[in-house]
Amino acid sequence: MTLRPAKKEDYMETVTPESVGLNSTQLERIGQHLDDRYVSPGKIPGYQVLVARDNQLCYHRTSGLRDLERQTPLTDDTVFRIYSMTKPVTSLALMTLYEKGKFALEDPVHRFIPQWRDMRVWKAGAWPLFDTVPCARPMTVRDLLTHTSGLTYDFLRASNIDRAYRKQGVARPEPGYTLEDMVNQLAALPLEFSPGEKWNYSVATDVLGYLVEVISGKPFDRFLQDTIFEPLGMGDTGFIIRQDQEARFASCYQRNTSKALELTDDGQASAYRDRSFHSGGGLVSTTADYFRFCQMLANGGTLDGERIIGSRTLEFMTANHLPGAVDMSEFAVGSFSETAYEGVGFGLGFATKVDPIANGYPASEGSFYWGGLASTLFWVDPVEDLIVIFMTQLIPSSTFNFRGQLESLVYGALE
Repeated sequence: MTLRPAKKEDYMETVTPESVGLNSTQLERIGQHLDDRYVSPGKIPGYQVLVARDNQLCYHRTSGLRDLERQTPLTDDTVFRIYSMTKPVTSLALMTLYEKGKFALEDPVHRFIPQWRDMRVWKAGAWPLFDTVPCARPMTVRDLLTHTSGLTYDFLRASNIDRAYRKQGVARPEPGYTLEDMVNQLAALPLEFSPGEKWNYSVATDVLGYLVEVISGKPFDRFLQDTIFEPLGMGDTGFIIRQDQEARFASCYQRNTSKALELTDDGQASAYRDRSFHSGGGLVSTTADYFRFCQMLANGGTLDGERIIGSRTLEFMTANHLPGAVDMSEFAVGSFSETAYEGVGFGLGFATKVDPIANGYPASEGSFYWGGLASTLFWVDPVEDLIVIFMTQLIPSSTFNFRGQLESLVYGALE
C-alpha cells in the first residue's frame, strides 16, 4: 500500500451536528472560546479542533498561525509534534504482538533486555553514588505499559534519579542516539521504586518501542508503518519530517516569564528533519491522520476493512489496570503527567475515566485518552460514540486546561 496524506474530505465537515445528536450552536462556542481566550490574546499561535460522533465528523475548525515569525496561517494539513500522543500508538503496536502470543504481560522485562536482570531500587544518595536495594520483584511488561515500572523522566525534577537521567542524557534525541543506547543507560541506573508499587510517568513507553524491535525483529519505525500507518492510510505520521512536509510543519512555542510566546523549535529548521531516536513518544502527525487512528479505536480496532487489533484486546487495554481498581490520586507519584488524577484510572497505554463526578468533567465512564507535551490531546468516548482531537504547539501541556474546557464545551452540545 502506498502511503498518502489523508485527504481533505477525510476531516472536513461531512454531516450536520444535529444529524448525530449535537447542537451546532453549542459546538460553535468551541471556536469562539478558543479564538477569544487563546488566539486573539496571543496565548497560543493557533489550533485545530475536531469533533466526530457515530464515526462521522460534524465539527472541525482551524484557526490562527502555524508560524508566528513568518506569519504563516495554520492550514488543515498542518503537521504537528504530537509527543506523548505517540504512547497509545506504541502501546497498541506492542499489543498486536501480544495477540500473536509473542509475550505475556507478566513476562519479566529482562527476558527481552538481559542487562536489566539485576535492576535495583534507589534507597539514598545522588548520581553517581547511589545506595540501592534489590527490587521486591522483577519488572514486567505490564509494568511498562501501565507506568508502574519504577522508571522516571528527566524533566520531572522530583528526585535524584531524574537528576541522574539529566546528567546521563537519558532519552535525549542527540544525533546517533538510539533506543538501544537508552536501555543500556537505564541498566546502570536505579529505579525510583520497586515495580508495581506506584504509578510514575516515565520513559517506559520508549522502552516498549525497544521491545517491539526485539520481539518483532523489525526497526520500531518500520513496524509502526507496516502495522498501523500503512493499513490506516496515515501518510503524514512518522518520526521525521520529510522534505515534502517541511512547508506544512508548525513551529513550536513556550511562554516566557513575561507570558509571551517564545520559539522552541522552528518548523522550517527543525531537528525533526533527521532523528535516529525513534521513541515511544516522538511522532509527528496531522489532525486527519490521528482521526484515522481514533476512528479505528472507536470502531473496536478496525477501519475500512483493516483490522489493526482485536476488539476484546482493545477493551482490555482501555480498562483500569491499577491495583484494586483505584484511581490515579491513590496510586500516582511525580509532578507531571498528561492527566488529572481524580476519577481517572490507567490501562495499557491509555488513561481511562472511572468516575466523572470525582474527575469534575463530564466525559463518560470508560472514556479513554491521552495528550502530548505541546498541548495536543484526544479522547474517545465509547458510550456517546464521540471522538475529540485538539492540536496546537505550546509547551508544556500543563500551561492551560484545554482538556477540561473542551469536555465542558463538547458535552454541553449533546442533545
